[in-house]
Amino acid sequence: MMTVTTANHSIESENADSAAAEKNIFSGSRDEARHVNNDPRQKQSRQNQPRRDKRDVHGWVVLDKPIGMTSTHAVAVVKRLFSAKRAGHAGTLDPLASGGLPIALGEATKTVPFVMDGRKRYRFTVTWGEERDTDDTEGRIIRTSEFRPSVEAIEALLPQFTGLIEQIPPQYSAIKVQGERAYDLARDGEAVELKPRPVEIHQLTLVEQPDSSHSVFEAECGKGTYVRALARDIGRILGCFGHISGLRRTLVGPFVENDMIPLEQLEALCHRAASGEASLAEALLPVETALDDIPALAVTRADAARLHRGQAVLLRGRDAPNCSGTVYVTVAGRLLALAEIGNGELIPKRVFNLNGLTASPARNNESS
Repeated sequence: MMTVTTANHSIESENADSAAAEKNIFSGSRDEARHVNNDPRQKQSRQNQPRRDKRDVHGWVVLDKPIGMTSTHAVAVVKRLFSAKRAGHAGTLDPLASGGLPIALGEATKTVPFVMDGRKRYRFTVTWGEERDTDDTEGRIIRTSEFRPSVEAIEALLPQFTGLIEQIPPQYSAIKVQGERAYDLARDGEAVELKPRPVEIHQLTLVEQPDSSHSVFEAECGKGTYVRALARDIGRILGCFGHISGLRRTLVGPFVENDMIPLEQLEALCHRAASGEASLAEALLPVETALDDIPALAVTRADAARLHRGQAVLLRGRDAPNCSGTVYVTVAGRLLALAEIGNGELIPKRVFNLNGLTASPARNNESS
């Protein structure tokens, strides 16, 4: 017998180049490269440290990334804390930004594209009066203005930046130009001409105006959107210029702010787990949390055995689902596979092997 259910979850999420992020290559800014430590003494020190045995860990950790840490470093830290064999992230977050960085461990890496395609939400502060070449506080000032916009002028402009719009990515971005990253070319002093790209801004609101030189916004957007470019373009049209001086991601796909765990809390949990007082499973969200927006299909153990071997299953009879496309398959409440329904068959595309450390039963119940 097969049953289909559709799960709904609230959504949370500056998108960097999404293709690079899917490969877990840093892509948010020049800072990712600059923050890499190439000190040979530290490399030698790391080589002298005893190696921990790697283990199978499956699930999501939504790190509340602190300001100053690169996404690449964050993944490495979480992977080390869990002694996990595999890890990756679902969307680069700039070092100057804080907030949600979903980190996939083990079999969860197979679901990264579903999170990448989800909406992101950001709360960001724009400083008026200066445009910078990086569109944030670390850049060189290239334009200035004494003019400061009113609340009314800002709010009247926001509809132009809502919906499907064309956006030119920042000069310091991971977009490739003739095989080179734009931020590398910009660092070398080369003029980079980036073409506008379509992005979708679902919502853009002015949240607060603490003083005439600063405005706080909240944006909910699709993948490929650069919040730094939003600040730049709004400042140009208003005639006051502007750049990002604060950025926090509060939503990424199905992961909301309540799912985030600060690094200090994760490290403390790791220490308690080492002494037997806690389990790192408490910090994990189930692999299938990333699949909330697609239907779930429950199958029998006999059909599950076929799917696990990579064999298609015929769908017939009154219990056959009437949907088509991608579903995630479960057996006895446990995630089994990603599959496609078509031509009366259920065809496995990705099979999950969840042997090892997974989310605690409490976290599983929270996600259901």
